[in-house]
Amino acid sequence: MTTVCLVRHGETDWNKESRLQGQEDIPLNDTGRKQAKEAGLHLKGMEWDVFITSPLSRAKETATIISEQMDESIRLVEMDHFKERAFGEGSGLTFEEIRTLYPNRDYKGQEEWNPFQKRIFDGLHDIQKHYKDQKVLLVAHGAVINAILSVLSEGEIGSGKTKLMNACISNIEHLNEMWQINTYNDISHLS
Repeated sequence: MTTVCLVRHGETDWNKESRLQGQEDIPLNDTGRKQAKEAGLHLKGMEWDVFITSPLSRAKETATIISEQMDESIRLVEMDHFKERAFGEGSGLTFEEIRTLYPNRDYKGQEEWNPFQKRIFDGLHDIQKHYKDQKVLLVAHGAVINAILSVLSEGEIGSGKTKLMNACISNIEHLNEMWQINTYNDISHLS
């Protein structure tokens, strides 16, 4: 059985300002660094085979801070599959501006849902192919994790329904030829 622990990156200034953050490379702020450390302390002592991260700096920094809390060094692998969704003209806008300018959230230049979903699930397929029966720690983004949750729950949770908190932890596993959700949006480790 392959297990994947999904960790959303820590807070950035754009998160704090309620700005839509797509593929722009926004770094963590001090709160985000603290959240990443708390996530790492929570995950410390658990055995991980591989540590995967989105290539965006907020995810990589979260991954690095988490790995610093671990007792042993874990191989860090960047995968473009788990980069945040591109939101086109919506990126950088506050959610108030979005409600006014794009009430249906149809941003010009946005990565379309089906290719975005395919990219993410191609990544999960690669994880299952290359890290079968291993424990994987994956640091990614809100829209990425929500898309996974939405597809696996057949729309019960995830995109459009679940507000994922920064540094939250969700767990999925590949069992009997399919992915399933164990837990999602856990923030019990955060102060």
